[in-house]
Amino acid sequence: MKITKSLFHVGVLGLSLLATGVMAAVPAAEADKLGKSLTPMGAEMAGNADGSIPAWKPMAKNAGNVDGKGFLSDPFVSEKPLFTITAQNVDQYKGKLAPGQYAMFKRYPETFKMPVYPSHRGATVPDAVFASIKKNATSTNLVSGGNGLENFETAIPFPIPKTGVEVIWNHITRYRGGSVTRLVTQATPQPNGSYSLVYFQDQFVFRDKMKDYDPANPGNILFYFKQKVTAPARLAGGVLLVHETLDQVKEPRSAWVYNAGQRRVRRAPQVSYDGPGTAADGLRTSDNLDMYNGAPDRYDWKLEGKKEMYIASDAYKLDDPKLKYADIIKAGHINQDLARYELRRVWHVVATLKEGQRHIYAKRDFYIDEDTWQAAVIDHYDGRNQLWRVAEAHAQNYYNVQVPWYTLETLYDLQSGRYLALGMKNEEKSAYDFGFTATTSDFTPAALRQDGVR
Repeated sequence: MKITKSLFHVGVLGLSLLATGVMAAVPAAEADKLGKSLTPMGAEMAGNADGSIPAWKPMAKNAGNVDGKGFLSDPFVSEKPLFTITAQNVDQYKGKLAPGQYAMFKRYPETFKMPVYPSHRGATVPDAVFASIKKNATSTNLVSGGNGLENFETAIPFPIPKTGVEVIWNHITRYRGGSVTRLVTQATPQPNGSYSLVYFQDQFVFRDKMKDYDPANPGNILFYFKQKVTAPARLAGGVLLVHETLDQVKEPRSAWVYNAGQRRVRRAPQVSYDGPGTAADGLRTSDNLDMYNGAPDRYDWKLEGKKEMYIASDAYKLDDPKLKYADIIKAGHINQDLARYELRRVWHVVATLKEGQRHIYAKRDFYIDEDTWQAAVIDHYDGRNQLWRVAEAHAQNYYNVQVPWYTLETLYDLQSGRYLALGMKNEEKSAYDFGFTATTSDFTPAALRQDGVR
């Protein structure tokens, strides 16, 4: 497992600043690498030495077709796997796998596989977002001991990161289209593969996409999130509302739930850290959503460096609207014949629970795609330092709107043999709608009652 130490350096000054709660932005001369030797988002522009990882080449907005429901065609549909990793040959590729991925082969030796395809690095965002990222590079600072940001706009505060917590902030704030509505489905299969589905309608808006946003007074809100359960009937009508803050130590996230049975809105302080995830049957925590979310204050974050790794990418096949959910959900894990893996460079960050803090995960290993700042794999360890859960995200580029995001999030429990799959939309009437607009009044506790009408 080769770590590229030369790709970053944490100096004495940087460590000192982090210890006092503030990290200086990079000098202008270093930020000038963005768009030159580095992509505008901070990845290495060049490929690797043997060409197995290509140079960055942003996808065109017309890279494929968009159907009437908003689903994208697969630009790589004609490609075949270069090879497939199985339990029989996995040791040959162990150096380019996360421990959690390797453990999946040992847990499910007859069925788990990783089809590896040619690598593509097409992730891109609009030019205006690139401009904000470059501005952040020289102006955004960490505050509150690394648990908040100042002088931040739009997305990705640290495109040239020096510390682990900066990489995590890039994941938390990465560009997701600014605003989106989506219909998604969640399954929590039993070990034998039997499952029921939970259906969600999500609304997700970053602050600068609100119609009443005042850039002169941005405040501490990062984004607004509303999630309504639409099925099954026993859960339908429940609504979760979250006001996500930039500095959650100074001002913790605010959350409310509407209980349709009681017709009551109440505060939901449990919607954070290791509080239970919505309708997840105990298989995920609140901060497992979006692979990882929320305040970073309970962990120490160590940047281990960069490495080459096989991660689930360009998951258009998995997002095909011709698929049924039963085609995807199988015993033990999703149908890996529908998965696509590519060799990519990832940042490796280790999160270790601080002394005196509480969380069911004592350690987490993050592997974050350099091109998108999206977490690709996260290994979760329990209090005995035993590998417990493995999160794997299947990502795709929504090339028509220049948004990198997930097709499907999975969280595998190695101990129970169960797992969670969130984000499926194959059978829904529409894919993501990135044209959603709203005002702050749409994300108030009072608005929940109207949203929760069955």
